[in-house]
Amino acid sequence: MALRLGDIAPDFTAETTEGTIHFHEWLGNSWGMIFSHPADFTPVCTTELGRTASLKDEFEKRGVKVVAVSVDPLDSHHEWIKDINETQNTTVNFPLIADHDRKVAELYDMIHPNASEKATVRSVFIIGPDKKIKLTLTYPASTGRNFFEILRVIDSLQLTANYQVATPADWQEGEDVIVVPAVSTEDAVKKFPKGVNIVKPYLRTTPQPNK
Repeated sequence: MALRLGDIAPDFTAETTEGTIHFHEWLGNSWGMIFSHPADFTPVCTTELGRTASLKDEFEKRGVKVVAVSVDPLDSHHEWIKDINETQNTTVNFPLIADHDRKVAELYDMIHPNASEKATVRSVFIIGPDKKIKLTLTYPASTGRNFFEILRVIDSLQLTANYQVATPADWQEGEDVIVVPAVSTEDAVKKFPKGVNIVKPYLRTTPQPNK
């Protein structure tokens, strides 16, 4: 059965390019991102892993641990990493799970038979410190992911986890946010001392509270 938002992310033990990890233990109290790749030595995946590696500081700034998964074995991963580092001018700095038995792919419903019976689709799961799934994204094998969008969503998830706000369409870090309907306007004025703009009774904005 497909995982849904709010579900506990399945725990697992797996061999990776950085040794054995016990997923929940490895995450600790951090946020996490687990993302899958159809296969090693494929062109789109090569650019994606390179991009993730180059964004290491951005993920660390947000307290997010990153792990990738592919159904190929460990020795293939190590050889592929050499190509990624060379062609993407970076150094892969996160573990790649060797999921040759498809255990992780099946736990996270990463294989969609109508798309491919063997390869995983491009799945992304953002997991909170409570081990619950906060975001799922699924791309076809032919389309590379936008990692700036993933970072943007993480910013929104972390902000809205701590304040009674939501983020509007196309929101970027530092822009105004929306006061959630559960907060009355009277309470909003107290909670958000930077000011509350009442566009409509149900649409109220305020400057980003943690800036």
